[in-house]
Amino acid sequence: MTDTTSRALALLNLLQTHRHWPGTELAARLGVTERTVRRDVDRLRELGYRVESTPGVAGGYRLEAGSAVPPLLLDDDEAVTMAIGLRVAATQQLVGGPEVTLTALAKLEQVLPAVLRQRVNALAASVQAPRIGEGPVVSPAVIGEVALATRDTERLRLRYMDGAGRESVRRVEPHALAPAGRKWFLLCWDLDREDWRTFRVDRVVAVEHTRVLFSRRDISAEEIEERVLVASSWSPQKVEAAAVMELPLAEMQDVFGPWGQGATPVGEDRTRWPFGGSDWREAMYALLWIPAGVEYTVALAEPHRSELREAVARLLRALDAPDPDDAG
Repeated sequence: MTDTTSRALALLNLLQTHRHWPGTELAARLGVTERTVRRDVDRLRELGYRVESTPGVAGGYRLEAGSAVPPLLLDDDEAVTMAIGLRVAATQQLVGGPEVTLTALAKLEQVLPAVLRQRVNALAASVQAPRIGEGPVVSPAVIGEVALATRDTERLRLRYMDGAGRESVRRVEPHALAPAGRKWFLLCWDLDREDWRTFRVDRVVAVEHTRVLFSRRDISAEEIEERVLVASSWSPQKVEAAAVMELPLAEMQDVFGPWGQGATPVGEDRTRWPFGGSDWREAMYALLWIPAGVEYTVALAEPHRSELREAVARLLRALDAPDPDDAG
Protein backbone atom coordinates (compact mmCIF):
# COMPACT_ATOMS: atom_id res chain seq x y z
CA MET A 1 0.00 0.00 0.00
CA THR A 2 1.48 3.35 -1.07
CA ASP A 3 1.85 6.35 1.22
CA THR A 4 -0.78 8.16 -0.84
CA THR A 5 -3.27 5.32 -0.41
CA SER A 6 -2.54 4.98 3.32
CA ARG A 7 -2.99 8.71 3.80
CA ALA A 8 -6.27 8.72 1.87
CA LEU A 9 -7.59 5.87 4.03
CA ALA A 10 -6.48 7.72 7.17
CA LEU A 11 -8.29 10.80 5.91
CA LEU A 12 -11.42 8.75 5.23
CA ASN A 13 -11.30 7.33 8.75
CA LEU A 14 -11.11 10.84 10.23
CA LEU A 15 -14.02 12.02 8.11
CA GLN A 16 -16.08 9.06 9.34
CA THR A 17 -15.34 9.69 13.02
CA HIS A 18 -16.68 13.27 13.08
CA ARG A 19 -19.16 15.23 11.01
CA HIS A 20 -17.01 18.34 10.34
CA TRP A 21 -13.24 18.81 10.25
CA PRO A 22 -11.38 22.11 9.75
CA GLY A 23 -8.80 21.80 6.98
CA THR A 24 -6.00 22.97 9.29
CA GLU A 25 -6.78 20.27 11.84
CA LEU A 26 -6.90 17.52 9.20
CA ALA A 27 -3.51 18.65 7.90
CA ALA A 28 -2.05 18.66 11.41
CA ARG A 29 -3.38 15.19 12.23
CA LEU A 30 -2.11 13.71 8.96
CA GLY A 31 1.21 15.56 9.13
CA VAL A 32 0.82 17.13 5.67
CA THR A 33 0.02 20.50 4.15
CA GLU A 34 -3.51 21.75 3.51
CA ARG A 35 -2.78 21.51 -0.20
CA THR A 36 -2.06 17.78 0.21
CA VAL A 37 -5.33 17.40 2.13
CA ARG A 38 -7.18 18.96 -0.81
CA ARG A 39 -5.55 16.51 -3.22
CA ASP A 40 -6.46 13.56 -0.98
CA VAL A 41 -10.03 14.79 -0.75
CA ASP A 42 -10.17 14.85 -4.56
CA ARG A 43 -8.96 11.22 -4.61
CA LEU A 44 -11.76 10.20 -2.25
CA ARG A 45 -14.27 11.98 -4.47
CA GLU A 46 -12.98 10.05 -7.47
CA LEU A 47 -13.64 6.84 -5.54
CA GLY A 48 -17.25 7.84 -4.97
CA TYR A 49 -17.11 9.43 -1.55
CA ARG A 50 -19.05 12.68 -1.38
CA VAL A 51 -16.86 15.06 0.59
CA GLU A 52 -18.35 18.51 1.01
CA SER A 53 -15.97 21.44 1.46
CA THR A 54 -16.70 24.90 2.84
CA PRO A 55 -14.36 27.85 2.25
CA GLY A 56 -13.28 30.56 4.68
CA VAL A 57 -11.61 30.76 8.07
CA ALA A 58 -14.16 28.42 9.66
CA GLY A 59 -14.26 26.19 6.58
CA GLY A 60 -13.40 22.55 6.35
CA TYR A 61 -14.63 19.16 5.16
CA ARG A 62 -17.48 16.82 5.96
CA LEU A 63 -18.52 13.44 4.61
CA GLU A 64 -22.04 13.51 3.19
CA ALA A 65 -24.49 10.92 1.94
CA GLY A 66 -24.13 10.44 -1.80
CA SER A 67 -26.17 8.92 -4.60
CA ALA A 68 -24.76 5.46 -3.88
CA VAL A 69 -22.94 3.68 -1.10
CA PRO A 70 -19.22 4.54 -1.51
CA PRO A 71 -17.00 1.75 -2.83
CA LEU A 72 -14.78 -0.29 -0.51
CA LEU A 73 -17.53 -0.40 2.08
CA LEU A 74 -20.69 -2.37 1.27
CA ASP A 75 -22.99 -2.97 -1.65
CA ASP A 76 -26.61 -1.86 -1.40
CA ASP A 77 -28.02 -5.13 -0.04
CA GLU A 78 -25.21 -5.47 2.48
CA ALA A 79 -25.66 -1.86 3.60
CA VAL A 80 -29.40 -2.33 4.12
CA THR A 81 -28.88 -5.61 5.97
CA MET A 82 -26.22 -4.14 8.24
CA ALA A 83 -28.22 -0.98 8.96
CA ILE A 84 -31.27 -3.02 9.95
CA GLY A 85 -29.14 -5.31 12.11
CA LEU A 86 -27.48 -2.40 13.89
CA ARG A 87 -30.79 -0.68 14.51
CA VAL A 88 -32.31 -3.83 15.94
CA ALA A 89 -29.19 -4.41 18.05
CA ALA A 90 -29.39 -0.84 19.38
CA THR A 91 -33.02 -1.22 20.40
CA GLN A 92 -32.54 -4.74 21.77
CA GLN A 93 -29.10 -4.23 23.36
CA LEU A 94 -27.80 -7.40 21.72
CA VAL A 95 -24.27 -6.22 20.97
CA GLY A 96 -21.58 -6.23 23.65
CA GLY A 97 -21.66 -2.59 24.71
CA PRO A 98 -23.97 0.15 23.47
CA GLU A 99 -21.10 2.41 22.36
CA VAL A 100 -19.96 -0.14 19.77
CA THR A 101 -23.46 -0.45 18.35
CA LEU A 102 -24.12 3.28 18.23
CA THR A 103 -20.73 4.16 16.74
CA ALA A 104 -21.16 1.65 13.92
CA LEU A 105 -24.76 2.74 13.37
CA ALA A 106 -23.77 6.42 13.21
CA LYS A 107 -21.02 5.73 10.65
CA LEU A 108 -23.39 3.83 8.37
CA GLU A 109 -26.28 6.27 8.76
CA GLN A 110 -23.95 9.12 7.77
CA VAL A 111 -23.30 7.84 4.24
CA LEU A 112 -26.52 5.92 3.59
CA PRO A 113 -28.19 7.28 0.42
CA ALA A 114 -31.78 8.47 0.67
CA VAL A 115 -33.12 5.58 -1.43
CA LEU A 116 -31.44 2.98 0.76
CA ARG A 117 -32.50 4.81 3.92
CA GLN A 118 -36.13 4.45 2.79
CA ARG A 119 -35.60 0.72 2.31
CA VAL A 120 -34.02 0.43 5.75
CA ASN A 121 -36.88 2.33 7.41
CA ALA A 122 -39.50 0.19 5.67
CA LEU A 123 -37.81 -3.12 6.46
CA ALA A 124 -36.85 -2.19 10.02
CA ALA A 125 -40.47 -1.28 10.76
CA SER A 126 -41.57 -4.77 9.72
CA VAL A 127 -38.85 -6.67 11.58
CA GLN A 128 -40.19 -8.18 14.80
CA ALA A 129 -37.06 -9.00 16.76
CA PRO A 130 -37.37 -11.20 19.86
CA ARG A 131 -37.51 -8.96 22.92
CA ILE A 132 -35.62 -9.69 26.11
CA GLY A 133 -38.13 -8.91 28.82
CA GLU A 134 -40.64 -6.10 28.66
CA GLY A 135 -39.87 -2.59 27.50
CA PRO A 136 -41.14 0.25 25.30
CA VAL A 137 -40.65 0.18 21.55
CA VAL A 138 -37.83 2.48 20.39
CA SER A 139 -37.96 3.81 16.83
CA PRO A 140 -34.83 2.53 15.01
CA ALA A 141 -34.89 5.62 12.78
CA VAL A 142 -34.97 7.96 15.78
CA ILE A 143 -32.15 6.23 17.63
CA GLY A 144 -30.04 6.33 14.46
CA GLU A 145 -30.53 10.09 14.04
CA VAL A 146 -29.91 10.79 17.73
CA ALA A 147 -26.77 8.63 17.73
CA LEU A 148 -25.40 10.58 14.77
CA ALA A 149 -26.04 13.97 16.42
CA THR A 150 -24.60 12.80 19.74
CA ARG A 151 -21.39 11.69 18.08
CA ASP A 152 -21.11 14.89 16.04
CA THR A 153 -22.07 17.31 18.86
CA GLU A 154 -24.92 18.73 16.77
CA ARG A 155 -27.81 20.59 18.35
CA LEU A 156 -31.24 19.02 17.81
CA ARG A 157 -34.89 19.99 17.98
CA LEU A 158 -36.91 17.14 19.47
CA ARG A 159 -40.66 16.68 19.41
CA TYR A 160 -41.10 14.97 22.74
CA MET A 161 -44.13 13.29 24.33
CA ASP A 162 -44.06 13.21 28.13
CA GLY A 163 -45.63 10.57 30.35
CA ALA A 164 -48.93 12.48 30.47
CA GLY A 165 -49.17 12.56 26.66
CA ARG A 166 -48.24 16.26 26.33
CA GLU A 167 -46.09 17.07 23.30
CA SER A 168 -43.43 19.79 23.32
CA VAL A 169 -40.47 20.96 21.25
CA ARG A 170 -37.13 20.77 23.06
CA ARG A 171 -33.90 22.40 21.85
CA VAL A 172 -31.07 20.27 23.15
CA GLU A 173 -27.36 19.52 22.98
CA PRO A 174 -27.12 15.69 23.10
CA HIS A 175 -24.24 14.39 25.23
CA ALA A 176 -24.86 10.67 25.79
CA LEU A 177 -27.14 7.80 24.81
CA ALA A 178 -27.38 5.08 27.41
CA PRO A 179 -29.53 2.00 28.04
CA ALA A 180 -31.05 1.30 31.44
CA GLY A 181 -33.26 -1.69 32.00
CA ARG A 182 -35.30 -2.07 28.82
CA LYS A 183 -35.23 1.64 27.93
CA TRP A 184 -32.88 4.00 26.10
CA PHE A 185 -32.19 7.45 27.57
CA LEU A 186 -30.72 10.60 26.03
CA LEU A 187 -28.80 12.85 28.41
CA CYS A 188 -28.64 16.37 27.02
CA TRP A 189 -28.32 20.03 27.91
CA ASP A 190 -31.74 21.69 27.53
CA LEU A 191 -31.10 25.10 25.96
CA ASP A 192 -34.42 26.60 27.05
CA ARG A 193 -34.19 25.42 30.67
CA GLU A 194 -30.41 25.86 30.88
CA ASP A 195 -30.00 22.60 32.75
CA TRP A 196 -29.38 18.90 32.23
CA ARG A 197 -32.36 16.81 31.18
CA THR A 198 -32.75 13.10 30.51
CA PHE A 199 -35.29 12.01 27.90
CA ARG A 200 -36.65 8.57 27.10
CA VAL A 201 -35.83 7.87 23.45
CA ASP A 202 -39.06 5.92 22.92
CA ARG A 203 -40.96 9.15 23.65
CA VAL A 204 -39.13 11.15 20.96
CA VAL A 205 -41.69 11.68 18.20
CA ALA A 206 -39.42 13.37 15.65
CA VAL A 207 -35.83 14.59 15.30
CA GLU A 208 -34.86 17.79 13.45
CA HIS A 209 -31.18 18.38 12.68
CA THR A 210 -29.99 21.99 13.01
CA ARG A 211 -26.46 21.58 11.57
CA VAL A 212 -25.29 23.79 14.45
CA LEU A 213 -22.36 22.34 16.39
CA PHE A 214 -21.72 22.84 20.10
CA SER A 215 -18.86 22.34 22.55
CA ARG A 216 -19.34 19.53 25.03
CA ARG A 217 -19.95 20.60 28.62
CA ASP A 218 -17.96 19.10 31.45
CA ILE A 219 -19.77 16.12 32.89
CA SER A 220 -18.18 12.97 34.28
CA ALA A 221 -19.08 9.42 33.30
CA GLU A 222 -20.17 8.87 36.91
CA GLU A 223 -22.62 11.79 36.78
CA ILE A 224 -23.99 10.59 33.44
CA GLU A 225 -24.56 7.16 34.95
CA GLU A 226 -26.26 8.63 38.02
CA ARG A 227 -28.55 10.88 35.99
CA VAL A 228 -29.60 7.98 33.79
CA LEU A 229 -30.20 5.90 36.93
CA VAL A 230 -32.42 8.63 38.36
CA ALA A 231 -34.40 8.85 35.12
CA SER A 232 -34.77 5.08 34.82
CA SER A 233 -35.87 4.80 38.46
CA TRP A 234 -38.72 7.27 38.02
CA SER A 235 -42.22 5.96 37.48
CA PRO A 236 -45.71 7.05 38.51
CA GLN A 237 -45.82 6.61 42.29
CA LYS A 238 -48.69 4.99 44.13
CA VAL A 239 -47.99 7.28 47.09
CA GLU A 240 -47.08 10.86 46.16
CA ALA A 241 -45.86 13.40 48.70
CA ALA A 242 -43.81 16.56 49.04
CA ALA A 243 -41.48 18.06 51.62
CA VAL A 244 -40.85 21.76 52.10
CA MET A 245 -37.44 22.09 53.74
CA GLU A 246 -35.73 25.08 55.28
CA LEU A 247 -32.99 25.07 52.68
CA PRO A 248 -32.43 27.33 49.63
CA LEU A 249 -32.86 25.60 46.30
CA ALA A 250 -29.18 25.90 45.29
CA GLU A 251 -27.99 24.31 48.57
CA MET A 252 -30.61 21.60 48.31
CA GLN A 253 -29.49 20.74 44.76
CA ASP A 254 -25.86 20.57 45.89
CA VAL A 255 -26.81 18.00 48.54
CA PHE A 256 -29.25 15.90 46.48
CA GLY A 257 -27.58 16.14 43.06
CA PRO A 258 -29.65 14.52 40.29
CA TRP A 259 -32.02 13.09 42.92
CA GLY A 260 -33.25 16.62 43.59
CA GLN A 261 -34.81 16.81 40.13
CA GLY A 262 -38.25 18.43 40.27
CA ALA A 263 -37.45 20.60 43.30
CA THR A 264 -38.70 24.18 43.17
CA PRO A 265 -37.97 27.26 45.31
CA VAL A 266 -40.44 28.50 47.94
CA GLY A 267 -39.22 32.02 48.47
CA GLU A 268 -35.49 32.55 48.95
CA ASP A 269 -34.81 30.18 51.86
CA ARG A 270 -37.06 27.16 51.36
CA THR A 271 -37.38 24.39 48.77
CA ARG A 272 -40.28 22.13 47.81
CA TRP A 273 -39.22 18.61 46.88
CA PRO A 274 -41.72 16.10 45.43
CA PHE A 275 -41.13 12.44 46.25
CA GLY A 276 -43.07 9.23 46.67
CA GLY A 277 -43.01 5.48 46.54
CA SER A 278 -45.04 2.34 46.26
CA ASP A 279 -46.17 2.75 49.90
CA TRP A 280 -45.59 4.98 52.97
CA ARG A 281 -42.41 3.06 53.87
CA GLU A 282 -40.66 4.12 50.66
CA ALA A 283 -41.86 7.69 51.23
CA MET A 284 -40.37 7.63 54.74
CA TYR A 285 -37.07 6.37 53.33
CA ALA A 286 -36.90 9.39 51.01
CA LEU A 287 -37.34 11.74 53.99
CA LEU A 288 -34.29 10.23 55.67
CA TRP A 289 -32.10 11.85 52.99
CA ILE A 290 -32.95 15.36 54.17
CA PRO A 291 -29.73 16.64 55.80
CA ALA A 292 -29.40 16.58 59.59
CA GLY A 293 -30.54 19.76 61.29
CA VAL A 294 -32.74 20.89 58.38
CA GLU A 295 -36.35 21.42 59.47
CA TYR A 296 -39.15 20.51 57.07
CA THR A 297 -42.88 19.95 56.72
CA VAL A 298 -44.52 17.12 54.80
CA ALA A 299 -47.59 16.97 52.57
CA LEU A 300 -48.80 13.35 52.70
CA ALA A 301 -52.38 12.25 52.15
CA GLU A 302 -54.35 9.90 54.38
CA PRO A 303 -54.29 7.05 55.21
CA HIS A 304 -50.53 7.06 54.53
CA ARG A 305 -49.99 9.97 56.91
CA SER A 306 -51.57 8.14 59.85
CA GLU A 307 -49.71 4.92 59.03
CA LEU A 308 -46.38 6.76 58.94
CA ARG A 309 -47.17 8.62 62.19
CA GLU A 310 -48.02 5.36 63.98
CA ALA A 311 -44.82 3.68 62.76
CA VAL A 312 -42.69 6.65 63.84
CA ALA A 313 -44.37 6.78 67.26
CA ARG A 314 -43.58 3.10 67.85
CA LEU A 315 -40.02 3.68 66.69
CA LEU A 316 -39.57 6.56 69.15
CA ARG A 317 -40.98 4.46 72.02
CA ALA A 318 -38.61 1.65 71.12
CA LEU A 319 -35.63 4.01 71.09
CA ASP A 320 -36.61 5.59 74.43
CA ALA A 321 -37.10 2.23 76.15
CA PRO A 322 -34.21 0.50 77.98
CA ASP A 323 -32.17 -1.95 75.99
CA PRO A 324 -33.93 -5.31 75.97
CA ASP A 325 -32.58 -7.90 78.35
CA ASP A 326 -32.17 -10.86 76.03
CA ALA A 327 -29.65 -12.72 78.17
CA GLY A 328 -32.28 -15.24 79.13
